[in-house]
Amino acid sequence: MIELIPAIDIINGQCVRLTKGDYDQKTVYGDPLDMARQFEALGYQRLHMVDLDGAKSKHIVNSDVLRRVSSETKLVIDFGGGIKTDEDIETAFACGAQMVTVGSIAVTQPDLFLKWVKRYGAERMILGADVRNGKISINGWKEDSEEDLLPFLQRYTDAGVTQVLCTEISKDGTLTGPAIELYQRVMKAYPGLHLIASGGVSSADDIKALADARIPAVVFGKAIYEGRIDLKDLIAKYPATASQNNELS
Repeated sequence: MIELIPAIDIINGQCVRLTKGDYDQKTVYGDPLDMARQFEALGYQRLHMVDLDGAKSKHIVNSDVLRRVSSETKLVIDFGGGIKTDEDIETAFACGAQMVTVGSIAVTQPDLFLKWVKRYGAERMILGADVRNGKISINGWKEDSEEDLLPFLQRYTDAGVTQVLCTEISKDGTLTGPAIELYQRVMKAYPGLHLIASGGVSSADDIKALADARIPAVVFGKAIYEGRIDLKDLIAKYPATASQNNELS
């Protein structure tokens, strides 16, 4: 059963979506807490939150939004964007995140990322693997590294990482369908991985295609806000679970 994870991206305290990670292609959808409450009321248990201001600024910016949502819902929240230092990750957990998604630091400071995995446990760490032209992108998708996806994942699965959020940047926010072949390559290489697919989901049919491809989890956002997915109908087809880590809640 595929795990359903609605997404909230934040700029200036508001729920937004970008297209292909472009901050100049931004649509504002309102208050993040209102959206989170709607997800919870429908039975969703997980939430993926991204501090886009934080990703751009290279430190957490919207911790107050995380604190509001975590204190006023029971959603299991994974939080990413701007987590660069020990202080940032402590802030995320102190403000109510049960898990954090970390990508850029895993590229630029691998020893620090591995220290966090050891300190907090693999169950609380999600490796962010944002891909553009086969390379890992960092710092709010503003920079491309020289890291190829599969060797990048190998380094960290060898170190005990079990969860990866993989975004195909060219698909993100485009509503053109997910990069299923990319996710299948990852799952073939790492069949035990809890892979969270992200980018391009436009409909319930896309989620069915991911489920049929045995992708463990999916993050989706713009299709919700554009009214392309009936959240009530979707959760009836794929009853939500908090995740393999629901003991954290």
